[in-house]
Amino acid sequence: MAAETASLLPSQAFPSQPTKITSIKTLAESPGLTSIPAAYTFTPDLHDQVTCVPEGSIPVIDYSLLISGTPDQRSKTVHELGRACQDWGFFTVINHGVPENLLSSILDGCKGFFDLPEEEKQEFKGNHVLDPIRSGTSCNVSVEKAFYWRDFLKVFVHPEFYSPTKPAGLSEISLEYSQRVREVARGLLKGISESLGLEGSYIDKALNLEQGKQIFIANLYPACPQPELAMGLPPHSDHGLLTLLIQNGIGGLQIHHEGKWVNVGALPNSFLVNTGDHLEILSNGRYKSVLHRAMVNNKATRISIAMVHGPSLDSVVSPAPELLVSCKGNEPAAYAGMKYKDYLELQQSNKLVGKSCLDRVRIPAV
Repeated sequence: MAAETASLLPSQAFPSQPTKITSIKTLAESPGLTSIPAAYTFTPDLHDQVTCVPEGSIPVIDYSLLISGTPDQRSKTVHELGRACQDWGFFTVINHGVPENLLSSILDGCKGFFDLPEEEKQEFKGNHVLDPIRSGTSCNVSVEKAFYWRDFLKVFVHPEFYSPTKPAGLSEISLEYSQRVREVARGLLKGISESLGLEGSYIDKALNLEQGKQIFIANLYPACPQPELAMGLPPHSDHGLLTLLIQNGIGGLQIHHEGKWVNVGALPNSFLVNTGDHLEILSNGRYKSVLHRAMVNNKATRISIAMVHGPSLDSVVSPAPELLVSCKGNEPAAYAGMKYKDYLELQQSNKLVGKSCLDRVRIPAV
């Protein structure tokens, strides 16, 4: 990872891992905890720059105008959507139609899961990146040299729906939430497809979104006694096309924009949306997947729910041929095709570092 996009580097002065892996929630609730174990410690990168952009700088997309606005309103929104994907790889979505009480209920349901006794959460541990339900801590403890201040629950919710059986009610809430968010994602992808000069249904058909992989990821970032030394999630880009995220009102998300890290706040009842690696691949680099990271604090526990929307597992994703032809002649493909299933396994089985997986399919310029 380039120095300007690195954030916190694993400290070489400490052991690589604790003798026993435990949940961060259990660790954070240890009586009298005043410092974090060495294996969770990162050394701040002195080149890091964090900024707060002026209010209104981060693009805001009014979803209602995209799906039911006048032709002029819709055209303007499609243009704004394309600019957001090109300039930021990130935007906020308002007026999306998902009920506010459903957003609150799914956050409460995930809190209920993380509050389960450790032995009950272990029932849903999972062993492989393609297991439909996995819970755990950090990212990939088998390959990481330092651990992240994060517990997680990852569940495949489409094309086949799965859910933990505990706590009571979580399955019903997550099914409704997943279906509603998937509708929003497909509406956004239709607009993004049009912003690229393609048919609105292009992405949907080319990547078989009817069977597209939808992954529900709940993250718990407990309050940390030394937040300046810990990291919730390192700088990384997401696989897939779009990720829609909500959180419980506690900030911590940062995105990388124009060489600096930007603190991101959420508007009430909104989705935070970032573009993924496979949108960068399909657009042949016109739209960039965005690097982002999760920070922690010493005052409050943050819960976020990220919903990743990707192609079908069997889809081979490569640059859209229509985008390789321009008025200047043929444009070379910047990325090699790879089956989404293979890409997903590659990224999830290795260290979560920047765009290291995307770099593997990038074709060097001649």
